[in-house]
Amino acid sequence: MEKAFHLNDVVEMKKPHPCGVNAWKIIRMGADIRIKCEGCQHSVMIPRREFEKKMKKVIVAAPQAD
Repeated sequence: MEKAFHLNDVVEMKKPHPCGVNAWKIIRMGADIRIKCEGCQHSVMIPRREFEKKMKKVIVAAPQAD
């Protein structure tokens, strides 16, 4: 089952960030995905395959412009 996520969605990861917050915003998508911690604003870039394994669920879906 493929998880659906889009640019600017806020997602929950399996492990929290060391600052204690478990909410991350997707700020770049491609072969690698850049996510930014909603608590301390630290950003991390990880491969898409690793992101899909570590993501739990979408907390806040960004409005899609169709």
